[in-house]
This record gives sequence, C-alpha cells and structure tokens, in this order.
Amino acid sequence: MDNNDRLTDADALNEKEDMSEKSLRPQTFDDYLGQEKAKHELDVYIRAAKQRKQTLDHVLLYGPPGLGKTTLAMIIANEMGVNIHTTTGPSIEKSGDLVAVLDELSPGDVLFIDEIHRMPKAVEEVLYSAMEDFYIDIIVGQGTESRSLHHQLVPYTLIGATTTSGKLSAPLRDRFGIVEHMEYYSEAELSKIVFRSADVLNIKIDEDGAHELARRSRGTPRIANRLLKRVRDFAQVGNKDKIDYEIAKSALNQLQVDDAGLDSLDRRILKMMIDLYGGGPLGIKVIAANIGEDQETIESVYEPYLMQMGFLKRTARGRIVTKKGYEHLGYPYPEEEK
Repeated sequence: MDNNDRLTDADALNEKEDMSEKSLRPQTFDDYLGQEKAKHELDVYIRAAKQRKQTLDHVLLYGPPGLGKTTLAMIIANEMGVNIHTTTGPSIEKSGDLVAVLDELSPGDVLFIDEIHRMPKAVEEVLYSAMEDFYIDIIVGQGTESRSLHHQLVPYTLIGATTTSGKLSAPLRDRFGIVEHMEYYSEAELSKIVFRSADVLNIKIDEDGAHELARRSRGTPRIANRLLKRVRDFAQVGNKDKIDYEIAKSALNQLQVDDAGLDSLDRRILKMMIDLYGGGPLGIKVIAANIGEDQETIESVYEPYLMQMGFLKRTARGRIVTKKGYEHLGYPYPEEEK
C-alpha cells in the first residue's frame, strides 16, 4: 500500500477532499472542540494583548499531525481580528524568501509557518532578529564590496507548527513566548467532531455510528473526518440512508482500520519488529529501512500513536514492542523480559 493511499496519513488528501476539509474548520474558540487547556490559555493571552493594543506574542504549536494546529492558528488570527499568511518551512529556501513573506505582512498580522522545524538553518538564523526586534539585516554585494542593510519590519505574530518541539534548535524555540502542546482527542470529543462534520457535510449518522468512527480515529480529528467521508461512500453504495454502528464497523473493517485505530502500515511495523527482530530493541533507521518509509514520517506519524496506545515503547537500546502490542496482533508474548 503506497503511503499516498494511506487513509490515516497526514498528507493523503487529494485536492477535492482538501477543499472539503477546509469547510469543516471551526472559525472561533467556541466552535473549536477539544484542546481545552491550550484553548483557554490562548484565549487569555489574546484578550490581554487586545486590551494592551499590542500584537500577540509568538506562538509555537507542537504535536502529532492532524490535531488542529493549522485550524488553531487561523482561529488565533480571527480572534485577534487580523489577517493570516501561511507558508511552510521547506518552501522558505533562502533568506530572500523569508524577507518576501515578511514584507507582505500588515501591522499585527499572523504569519503561520507549518513544519517550521524543516526550515534551513541559514534562514532560521535570519529569523531570530525578525522575531525579537522586528528587523532583518540583509547582506548585499560580495567580498570586500559587501555591506549590511538594516531592514525594518512591522510588528507581527509568528505561529510555528511542528510535530515535535525537540526538532527545533534551542535558540529558535526560546524565541516563542507561548508554547502549546496539542494532545490526542478523547473518544467523546471525537464523537462530537464527527457529529459536527456530518452536519456540515449533510451526512446522517447516529450516536453509535459516530462513536465507532471516533473509537478508530487514532485520537485525531483529521482522520475522523476522512474516515467519515469514506464510510459515507460505503453507506451510499449500500443504499443506506444513515451511518449506524453496523455500517461503520463493516466499512472500517474493509478499510483495514482495526478496533484500536491501527491500519495496515501500523500493524506492519509491529509485525516486522516481532517477526524479524524478536520485538526489538530496534533503532528507528532500521525500522524505516524495513518498511520503506523515511525516518521523520515514522517518528511523527506512526510512532507517537503506537506509543500512546502502549503498543510500542522507547528504551535506551531502541524501540520495543510491548506485551500489549503482541496481544493486539494475536502473538504470544515471549517469556524473557523485554
């Protein structure tokens, strides 16, 4: 199964679905379900900044893909009453690209940089003064004729998003005044999100159907919304006018999403570790090479949920499949201690 076909992968949306997903995004904190701690704290910071008539301090949002970092950034801009400009770390290849992006901002605007940890080091260093003092020193010319130009910027708020804050350098991480960790969602929160999305998409679903979808959505709203659309397709082809428990269960089984939310690639990781390496310990590079995925994808997409569910654990020697992981796959757990 190709990574681009993976239902639970953060990059698996086609263009049509991407546009549809945008319509599901809440616009205010009142509409945004879950992440109560981050939402409450951000609401306080935003109200305080507005009372002082200042820009909001720079914000770092980190956590696994699909938990609502982009949506939260858009809500912050809406609540501040300013425009948001979005880009990604990999797309800012040189300092000139960064200057061009920053020059588009009006006073108080939000600049959202997704995957900020993937920004080139040279660009990151230019960003330091742009964040702290709202200026950039640009070097023009070469050799003995080179000189530095002081380029002043308007006050703005940078919102950076990353799958793990540990991938950011300490100097960059320290320049964010507000740091919020995005948590996996509970089944109850995901059920509410499924109901809300079903209403937006004009899909009929009952409580049991919504709960079954929530239960298998890996604690992630993006995945819940994607699975809702696919289950809708099965219901439609089966001439069912409403998604109930049986339809949801049957469709998700056919999609190879199991009771714990694991798909075929998640199970492949665990099975490979058990069948080829006795369950570990195993280094991340070896895992990546065996399943044909890059290391960063495993660390940001697969591993966090497998660890959250207790199927995988990290040790000083490497990754190990737990007894719970063995049992989930129906494997006998070896007697020797892992």
